[in-house]
Amino acid sequence: MPHQKNFRIIYIAAVISALGGLLFGYDIGAISSSILFIRDQFALSPLWQGILVSAVSLGAIGGAVAGGILSDHLGRRYTLSLFSIIFSIGGLCSAMAPMIFWLLVGRVLVGIGLGALSFVTPLYISEIAPVDKRGSLVFLNQLALSMGLVIAYPISYGLSSTVEPWRWILGLSVVPASILIIGILGMPESPRWLISHNHLNKARKVIIQISGTTNVDQEMSEIQTVLQQRSGNWRELLHPTLRPALFIGISLAMLQQFTGINTIIYYAPTILQLSGFHSSAIAILATIGIAIINFLSTMLAIWLVDRVGRRPLLLSGILGMVASLGILGLAFYLPQSPDSGLGWLTVVSLMVYVTSFVIGLASVFWLLIAEIYPLKLRAKAMSIATVANWSASLITSLSFLTLIQWFGKAGIFWLYGLIGLSTWVLVFFLVPETKGLTLEEIEVSWGKYR
Repeated sequence: MPHQKNFRIIYIAAVISALGGLLFGYDIGAISSSILFIRDQFALSPLWQGILVSAVSLGAIGGAVAGGILSDHLGRRYTLSLFSIIFSIGGLCSAMAPMIFWLLVGRVLVGIGLGALSFVTPLYISEIAPVDKRGSLVFLNQLALSMGLVIAYPISYGLSSTVEPWRWILGLSVVPASILIIGILGMPESPRWLISHNHLNKARKVIIQISGTTNVDQEMSEIQTVLQQRSGNWRELLHPTLRPALFIGISLAMLQQFTGINTIIYYAPTILQLSGFHSSAIAILATIGIAIINFLSTMLAIWLVDRVGRRPLLLSGILGMVASLGILGLAFYLPQSPDSGLGWLTVVSLMVYVTSFVIGLASVFWLLIAEIYPLKLRAKAMSIATVANWSASLITSLSFLTLIQWFGKAGIFWLYGLIGLSTWVLVFFLVPETKGLTLEEIEVSWGKYR
């Protein structure tokens, strides 16, 4: 890669595509707030609350599969635009739903959109970013997700006193989705995707555009060389040289969810109500602080990732999650009283948990799966990891309220903590460091074969 970069176009492309992350974050905040009002309006049981929240994960599994196929055939940009349209249709369907059935349909469509956007966004950014900025640029996706949360909770709080506020809360997601639908089509396509489909002249123009130099022969040659080593067949992912990468991606994808993050964020207002914040509006307001911590933690992670590397962030972040989950469980285990301060201890524990997650598993997982797979197999492998991620999210969100009934409020958080410990062990022994390596160098590191 040349030394002088045309960062402006790269940053604009990264910011626009990162709106996919903002949609993800906004939806998490929107449904976690809306469920309080939907629950009361439709008299939903804990099981039906779980089904409604989990509908997004169910749709996302299908979206992740379709996104993996279409991003290889249509390109990264058109795939981002297409699934943003599906997300928008789902948002409108949810907002205008006359009954639970149509609300569920809307939530599934939202999930289909998010299932593809959640991995095609970091995939696209990683393929246009220079090696020395790749980590921080991919982390923009997580920053946008955090911003989505920061936006969603104040909006939910501001609308909480209106009639059927959940309709407005869910429907407003169409605004950023519309910007992504149009904006991404004006950005350059991934040069690596163009080369893999033999659009060499277009690829050359894009590399010149984003690198600021006309001397691009070496970079194109490196990309073509690694492409010749892979057939791009799905079965190739099971080759002995690639099995470790596939195992790491799937394992981190599932463990990221089994440590409870999406469940805790989805149900944050509910958790705060259980801990003593009985008003829905106050519970949402307290959650705004958690969203702000999420955003600030992501800013810190962006500054650190290309300086200290991926492994240190993962290992330290997971330890922080384990510790905060232990304290969160203890907060619910101790006897409750009006003066016990349980509510505020819960808030602090949630903030530490979210901070640790953002610095580690949240950001680094999506970055790693955008880095560790060969170009011809990258979309397919990321699709598999994303299916595993959303499947695990479906299991945890659907079972959370039921598990509380089985294990108690304290037991469920301690269970997540034990899973966190096993995740730390896996990262320590298996996850490689990718800081400072080009995507082609990372690919070669898994071994060459024909």
